[in-house]
Amino acid sequence: MSNTVKIVIAILAFVSLNLGLFLTTDSDESPLARLTKTTTTEEPRSRSWNETEKRELNTDAVLAFNDAIVEITENTNPSVVTITTSQMVRQRMRSPLSFFFGDPRFDEEREFMRQGLGSGVIISEDGYILTNNHVIAEADEIVVQTFDGEELEAELIGTDPGTDVAVLRVNSNDLRAIPLGDSDELRVGELVLAIGSPLRAEFANTVSMGVVSAKGRADLGLSAYENYIQTDAAINPGNSGGALINMQGELIGINTAIASRTGGFQGIGFAIPMNLARDVMESIIDEGRVVRSYIGIYQGAMVDQMMAQALGLDVNYGVVVGEVVPDGPADKAGLEEGDVLLSLNGRPIRNWDQFRFAIASTDPGTEVEFEVFRDDERQTVTLVLEEQPVEEELAEAVPEDSRNELREELGFGVMNLNDSIRRQLNLNPGVEGVIVSEVDQGGRAQRQGLQRSDIIFQVQNQPVTSEDEFYSTISSLKSAGQEVVLLRVLRNGTRNVFIALQL
Repeated sequence: MSNTVKIVIAILAFVSLNLGLFLTTDSDESPLARLTKTTTTEEPRSRSWNETEKRELNTDAVLAFNDAIVEITENTNPSVVTITTSQMVRQRMRSPLSFFFGDPRFDEEREFMRQGLGSGVIISEDGYILTNNHVIAEADEIVVQTFDGEELEAELIGTDPGTDVAVLRVNSNDLRAIPLGDSDELRVGELVLAIGSPLRAEFANTVSMGVVSAKGRADLGLSAYENYIQTDAAINPGNSGGALINMQGELIGINTAIASRTGGFQGIGFAIPMNLARDVMESIIDEGRVVRSYIGIYQGAMVDQMMAQALGLDVNYGVVVGEVVPDGPADKAGLEEGDVLLSLNGRPIRNWDQFRFAIASTDPGTEVEFEVFRDDERQTVTLVLEEQPVEEELAEAVPEDSRNELREELGFGVMNLNDSIRRQLNLNPGVEGVIVSEVDQGGRAQRQGLQRSDIIFQVQNQPVTSEDEFYSTISSLKSAGQEVVLLRVLRNGTRNVFIALQL
């Protein structure tokens, strides 16, 4: 008997039981009495189910539901693995003598091994494993531990920071791949199981159950392209990269993050839909990279009720074109700054992130149709999507030894800002500076409020436009005895932030 049939039987029995418990049995015409009346002419029954029969039905319903969940768990758990990572980190330790004498030569540089923990899912018998990019980012060594305890060294096939997906591969002849489901068919309210390794490796293959709370969650700031499944199945640190499974025992999501005020489970978890993860995985395996489309515009603003009134629009949705990338698809199609894009292929544009995701996930070369509002009139514009230029990874480390030393002291790293990154962050083409590519967890830069993707455009009132200028300026200020520097930061494209940082 299939899992689906078992669950249906259990639910029907459960509903019948509860109906009988809540309805009166005083009248022979109650629904429960009608269900229990005989249809023969021999000694008609006028009584309801007795307590023994109710208990038997209750036991059968619970056991059928329980057996279905156990069967799904037993079939899928062997496909979920624990991932441990190691990274050698160098850190300069400040000596009290350096503060007393003002001489950094008393400081010592120490090396330590930084450990990481996450989860992954075996999606093919030849060893491919899906996980999150943030689980394995910057790792020097990646080890996969299977359900039966075997430890395997993993090869990194490729990553996509834009969706937080990574693909690994291990060499083993005894792997069980999980069936892949269709996340587009997932419905809010469906029961799901989450499997992973929360908090510690000793808790590997922990199973929790919940429902699909929502679909299409975006604007969370977790990645560049967001379209998350929300679930209340318990997800904790370490579950990242693990499996979200439906009641057919199919993988329908990769658990990725939680929304929490405490850092622990609070009933709001997010998973990458399987259809998105599968597309990214196949592109990484087949092409060695992720191919995305773009139209070549910068967002001006989203249309709300007040803006609609100011523009003379009779609808309060759409996106105002801020700037058009020269020679991009939008420019070739004749779109102009100030145009309002109302719909994409007949669907209203209500959210910028969802709009970007829809464009990026469509194949290059596809013709799309926009309804455009310009000069108080609506018109239709068609354009052909083009492949987005290769994006540099924001997490890419600066390789030079001298810069690494400064980076360790500062507790963060930077990289050059280019047009590709400006497009990712919706920045105006004229924005100059360096982008914060990584921030040490718990380091002083993080404690002072510096965030990944911040744009540093001034150091101690001196403009910086490149890595060379940034590190040169920091080095010069440090050599001159400067103990604290003031960074001027652009955050979220518009907000100026001042951050004081000790050297």
